[in-house]
Amino acid sequence: MDRKTYRYKPKKKSGDQMIESLLKNYSAEYPTYGFGKLFNLIRLKNYPFNHKRVYRIYCELKLNLKIKPKKRLAPRTAIKLQQPEGINQCWSLDDMSDALVNGRRIRTANIIDDYHRGGLGILVAYGLPSKRITRWLDQLAMK
Repeated sequence: MDRKTYRYKPKKKSGDQMIESLLKNYSAEYPTYGFGKLFNLIRLKNYPFNHKRVYRIYCELKLNLKIKPKKRLAPRTAIKLQQPEGINQCWSLDDMSDALVNGRRIRTANIIDDYHRGGLGILVAYGLPSKRITRWLDQLAMK
């Protein structure tokens, strides 16, 4: 290896101290900002610094944010759904809405028996308040 190469020490450019001070000030003011946002703040002040140069100084100052590890969820055990053993043991309620040609919304409430998957009833109206749905469910239960 050549002596000149072995003893070479790069000279710091004059703007490096300015970039260091800018990065330190902005990182103190905005501690959650990473390199991209800090560089954008520097660019907003119309400084002509290259992003590679700013990133080199950013890494030298060790301003890199720690990456949070992903939280792992515990494995879930599959539980088989219980099937009803007879008619009217379990019902499912489904709400739907649609629009008419004139733009007015209509709502429907559908009741399905889970045993034989048959529709027990459909309630259609422009609005379905909870009192009307409970009254309708009570009527279906009495049948």
